[in-house]
Amino acid sequence: MMRQQPYHHGDLRRALLTAATEAIAESGAAALSLRDLARRVGVSHAAPTHHFGDKTGLLTAIAAEGLDLLATQLAAAGGDILAAGQAYVRFAATHRAHFEVMFQPSLLHFDAPELTAARQRAGRALRDSLDDTRVPAGDRDNARLAAWSIVHGFATLWLSGALPHDADDDPAALAGPVIRLLFEPTPDQHT
Repeated sequence: MMRQQPYHHGDLRRALLTAATEAIAESGAAALSLRDLARRVGVSHAAPTHHFGDKTGLLTAIAAEGLDLLATQLAAAGGDILAAGQAYVRFAATHRAHFEVMFQPSLLHFDAPELTAARQRAGRALRDSLDDTRVPAGDRDNARLAAWSIVHGFATLWLSGALPHDADDDPAALAGPVIRLLFEPTPDQHT
């Protein structure tokens, strides 16, 4: 009688996260199923449960990964509020599945340590971008909220197809003038 060799996938956690982001990009987070995810990766239906516990655990891991990716892109902007805003929009456009779940607490284990740490890193990167001299020093909290609201709103409108654009338009470039309106007043606003 031949014994079956144990199935070795390599980095199964990574493969499951990649397949999950692809599935979310195709059909949305609500349609994601662990059983379908296992089928996509070619493992037993118990494998995703072993790594993430449940669908909420999987979505929490995706959100934490997304927040870490966002923090890296915001930090690369080097403290420039315009570059950070464009990086935020670019992240949303290129990491649609992550963006879809990152800001939906009802889908996540919101107090999970990995998610809390990732939120803190992304928040720090966003705050660091407000060191830009164009940001009013006396009201940084409201400036942070305004900046985040603008770029998050722009990204959400872009992803939903609500903003008119051509297929080859760069959403980050289109967001630039909108972000500038907040932090670079036009000459007639100085009078």
